[in-house]
Amino acid sequence: MGSDNLTTVTIIYYNENCIELQHEVKTYPKSESGRVIIPQDFKDGKSIVAVCLGEIVILNKVGDRVIAVDIDE
Repeated sequence: MGSDNLTTVTIIYYNENCIELQHEVKTYPKSESGRVIIPQDFKDGKSIVAVCLGEIVILNKVGDRVIAVDIDE
């Protein structure tokens, strides 16, 4: 499988034993139809809320304070 078949995604999820919203940036292959293939071992024990294309910078989650950032425009 070539690197042109890989896609970087940010996965937002809850663990089964914790209500804290979590996220991870991963690189996974795509199927022939273009869908990202998330391995079952990653999905085990998690409730996936969203899969976002690329690396997403989350400024705050439920209950967190918004962090200050410098945005280059």
